[in-house]
Formats: sequence, structure tokens, C-alpha cells
Amino acid sequence: MTLTLQIILIVFSILTFILVIRSIRKSQMNIADSIIWILGSIFLIFISVFSKFMDFLAIKLGFLSTVNFVFVFFIFFLLVMVFTLTRKLSILNEKVKNLNHAIALSEKGKVEDEC
Repeated sequence: MTLTLQIILIVFSILTFILVIRSIRKSQMNIADSIIWILGSIFLIFISVFSKFMDFLAIKLGFLSTVNFVFVFFIFFLLVMVFTLTRKLSILNEKVKNLNHAIALSEKGKVEDEC
């Protein structure tokens, strides 16, 4: 891994970490939801600092270069994040649907009581 890529990885991981911490402090993000981003930024720092280990791991896994391994890892990371968010969104949509049904039944009960 080149020195330029290592510096870029360190800078962006530190910026991500700062952004997540700032979002938590401003109550814009749950701590439980932000843990994965904090771990991701720490892992990115680990990748950039210990690049020789990542070179070794990339070769053992069959990647031609460490950069390809880093890209594949973060694509996988983002896919997991999208899956998790989709699952949460489905649960929330189901709760909204149930709430709409409860409100509709409540409204119907009020209308029948008035008649």
C-alpha cells in the first residue's frame, strides 16, 4: 500500500470518527447505531497503520493488491450496513402500518359512538 493511500485512509477515518462523535453529542445519532461506524473508522486506521499485515492478508486471500482487498472489505461493510438499515426500515414500516390501523379503528369507534 502506498504512503499516499495510507495518509488518505488515516485522514478519512479520523474525519469519520469525529463526525460520528459530533453526531452523538448533538443527539442526531443513537449510540447503538454509531458503534459500527466507530469500529469501521478504527479498523480503517488499523489497516493504514499496519499495512504490512494487510499486504500479507491480501496475498493469503488471493488478492493481487492490498488496495483491492481494502475496497472489497469496505464494499462488504457497506452491504452489511444497507441490509441492516433495510431490516430496520421494514420493522418501522410495519409499526407505522399497525399504528395506522389502530388509529383507523379508534376513529371508527368514535364515529359509531356519536351516531
